[in-house]
Amino acid sequence: MESLSRTLPASWFCSPALYQLERRAVFLKSWHFLGPVTRFQNRREPVTYEIAQAREIKYHLTPSGLLFSTLSHNAPPFEKYFAGLEALTNTVDFTKLPHRRSISYSGRFNWKTMIDGFQECLHCQYTHPTFSKFYPPTFYSVTNHCTFSQHIADPSKPSDGLFLYFFPICTLNVYGGGMSSFRTCPAPEPGMSRMEFDYYHNGTDEEFEEYFKFVRQVAVEDFELCEKAQQGLEGGVYGEGVLNPDKENGVLFYQRRVRECVYRQFDAEKREKEEQREEMVGEGMQGSGESAGGAVAVQ
Repeated sequence: MESLSRTLPASWFCSPALYQLERRAVFLKSWHFLGPVTRFQNRREPVTYEIAQAREIKYHLTPSGLLFSTLSHNAPPFEKYFAGLEALTNTVDFTKLPHRRSISYSGRFNWKTMIDGFQECLHCQYTHPTFSKFYPPTFYSVTNHCTFSQHIADPSKPSDGLFLYFFPICTLNVYGGGMSSFRTCPAPEPGMSRMEFDYYHNGTDEEFEEYFKFVRQVAVEDFELCEKAQQGLEGGVYGEGVLNPDKENGVLFYQRRVRECVYRQFDAEKREKEEQREEMVGEGMQGSGESAGGAVAVQ
């Protein structure tokens, strides 16, 4: 059993100190998907973002019309961070579907709890019965790249049932006749997140409302599932488990990246503190030597 891939421990979903480390290790060094450029069609209506208590610094607009941003200058260049992404997204014109609605609300769960659910579809058949009728989990597959995942619900329908996950907290979903995206923005309290949804559709008001009703049902089902899962994590019901390398490869991919980022940041900050401590000790010893030399000179 030790050779099997295990989930992140429950403490990673509940610890305030670990969240602060995640903020420095993950969020300030990532690119975040804001939406297709049609999200910003009304120049009179300002669109503001706050992710991990920071503001965006740099931005990148893909040829297909997708806008990304960073939270600090610590993030690497877009082409390096999302290597290979534009080769996939440039085959689609994301400016064809206008922005129709955005909603935002808080949930009592860690940001990783929501990403856990998005990155696999083992739960879909019994938690999303309506969704499963149109997109059977039998064909569902996840292909992971360096910092993003491509979900395919049905290989026979390449233009429908396409879901993209952008590490760490953003998604883009094309299904049900429209397009949507969400961000799971973490809060200082590790058991809380803010969900931000954007919806795009090219139909009539009636057609959009029908699409909106369908996709919102899936979102509400996930929301309730995540709140229950977080209760189990905080209550000690669940501590750590084993991941299926085939059916849960999406969860394994993103959790492994979170772990690597956090460990790397922890080691870097530990080395920095040790170097600062050595500098202070060296300066202290040098100062003591100068004082002793001065005293001898005076005598």
